[in-house]
Amino acid sequence: MAEKDYSGRPLIDKLGVKPGARVATLGIADTAFLESLAARTDDSTEGRCPPDCDVILLGLETVAELLQIEKCAKSLKPNGGLWVVYPKGRKDITQAHVMEAGLAAGLVDNKVASFSTTLTAMRFVIRVKDRVKA
Repeated sequence: MAEKDYSGRPLIDKLGVKPGARVATLGIADTAFLESLAARTDDSTEGRCPPDCDVILLGLETVAELLQIEKCAKSLKPNGGLWVVYPKGRKDITQAHVMEAGLAAGLVDNKVASFSTTLTAMRFVIRVKDRVKA
């Protein structure tokens, strides 16, 4: 089976933001992305995580900020995704640091995407066995 080429897909689609989704952004300063988000959904919040989010984007610069993952995870819908957006190629905050923090918050990573030329995004979700049935 041939591999799919996702390189031409818009970032908003790669991140799984569907029309009408409840989205929270914290520490995301990319104006073009925020504009595409506003065009996709009218249920977005900047700077805080309201309850029952479909998608949360958490922009981080330091390992100390990784502690925010646990707080944000509490605002996810059971099938929601928390994207941790962090700098590429730095030794002070690495993929291993991000993965460890997500696991410590009770989440599991399941996808990575290039957010920009300087940022990587890693998605975390609640394990299926831990999801509360509504």
